[in-house]
Amino acid sequence: MTRIALLGAESTGKSRLANELAAHLCKRGLRAVAVPEVLREWCTREAREPRPEEQLAIAREQERRVDEAVARADFVIADTSALMVAVHAGMLFEDGDLYRFAIGRQQGYDATLLAGLDLPWVADGLRRDAAHPREDVDALLRSLLQRARIPFQVVYGQGPQRLLAALQALVSAGAVPPEGVDRAPDGDSRRAWTWVCEKCSDPECEHRLFTRLRASG
Repeated sequence: MTRIALLGAESTGKSRLANELAAHLCKRGLRAVAVPEVLREWCTREAREPRPEEQLAIAREQERRVDEAVARADFVIADTSALMVAVHAGMLFEDGDLYRFAIGRQQGYDATLLAGLDLPWVADGLRRDAAHPREDVDALLRSLLQRARIPFQVVYGQGPQRLLAALQALVSAGAVPPEGVDRAPDGDSRRAWTWVCEKCSDPECEHRLFTRLRASG
């Protein structure tokens, strides 16, 4: 059973990518399921941001749904994890219950993908009040993952190329078998690029990867 976490700032395509990954793997005969973001569901239902004392329960529910999905799928793709709840809450002090829970759970994922900032920002009336905090959230996530020594890979690309980038990254991380990415997704006849970067926290290396992706699109 493989657990995959999608992290990233707002409006970086996490929900769409989670569903596309699950659908792509299912088409190849693999049992896969996407777990939606509980925090977004909560904010929509309550029409407000959660208070500090409500954050841990939301994080626990997110991970409970991931655990529940493991019983019925071989690949579970989480549209965010407890770590994103902690980031949005700003509750990142190391002696805090939410932070400790979030880091502990993130260390249990088989692969962590960080959605790149190359998609345009779109306001949705919830937490997306401005585009500029995306850079801050992206930098914070990288810092937290590196400090906790949690491997992660950044995913860029437009349309089908973003899905293919995620699949290639998961193959590189050993989380998805190579036969799960035997061609470009959704009938895309373009030649698939090869994942060559395993140091996505290296800005120069990441820039070269992003340039290759744009050129292939």
